[in-house]
Amino acid sequence: MTKKRLSPLWSKSLSKSLSRSFFGALTAIGRAQSSTVRQSAKAVRRATGGRTALAPRGKGEWLSGMAMGPAGVRRYQLLKPPGMLPGERLPLLVMLHGCGQDAQSFALSTRMNRLAVGERFLALYPEQDRRANLQGCWNWYDTDSRNAYREAATLAAAIDQVCLLYPVDVTRIGVAGLSAGASMAALLASRYPTRFRAVVMHSGIPPGTAHSASSAMRAMLGRAATAAPGALAHWPPLLVIHGSADGVVAPSNGEAAAQLWADAAGARRQVSRPVQRGQRRLMTLTDFKHQRRLVATLCTVDGLGHAWSGGAAGQPYSDATGPDASRMVWSFMARQFGVA
Repeated sequence: MTKKRLSPLWSKSLSKSLSRSFFGALTAIGRAQSSTVRQSAKAVRRATGGRTALAPRGKGEWLSGMAMGPAGVRRYQLLKPPGMLPGERLPLLVMLHGCGQDAQSFALSTRMNRLAVGERFLALYPEQDRRANLQGCWNWYDTDSRNAYREAATLAAAIDQVCLLYPVDVTRIGVAGLSAGASMAALLASRYPTRFRAVVMHSGIPPGTAHSASSAMRAMLGRAATAAPGALAHWPPLLVIHGSADGVVAPSNGEAAAQLWADAAGARRQVSRPVQRGQRRLMTLTDFKHQRRLVATLCTVDGLGHAWSGGAAGQPYSDATGPDASRMVWSFMARQFGVA
């Protein structure tokens, strides 16, 4: 987690003003369009006999881009499903890789692109610059210097750019990540809660747990307390996936993240339930609800280490024997988007 000298910064007030006004305009447009798009999608499903019939043949387009923000320039990759219909707008899932990964390797290990093609959503993979962190980690912990906030703002700028250039339904955007990417996903959700309908943390640390490199190390070991960073009332629903045998990021962090969301919303812990599919690892699911509204779900995977559950075999930071985290991520997102 080595820190490097940052690129020159934008004017803080100008960038915030432009970002808010730009995203506000996109949201207004998206809300106006999303109802019509959903009605059209339902009609097509009825005509074709179900959602699986909607999945077109082909692998989609793997597109490259870059965006500039307060932390400098960041590259990204985007999976655009094939067979886009005129006027169609699709959900966007932002995928944040972990340390030692990049956009390409994260897409390969999670196999999320296959789901994006089959389920018809856009998958965005921002990529950390090695000049900003030698290990390729997102600097989610570096809040004392505000570097973490600058990186979050740069990721928000990348999302804004993709919303402008591609057919995104801006009312249906979710963010997910692994390890450092999970922690940055949670930070993004806490900084820009109205932009996201759902957030997923896989093997990460909740916001408010670390503020520097040294405190991040304590947090990874489960030796740091979590303090809520600012107002929590409008945070999007959270799914936490964490392995019980994670030796890099202590499993207690997963519990802390779910409890943070629950406490903020006055949610109550529900009865845990074990789930096992075939020969895959056993998982224990615990919901946190406020009245009937789901606030957070904690998924603890028995025996899983620091790896993407159910990922591609042979890929780093991937465990093919676990339950399919990618499928869980999309199922959770789809329920929040209203397309499940």
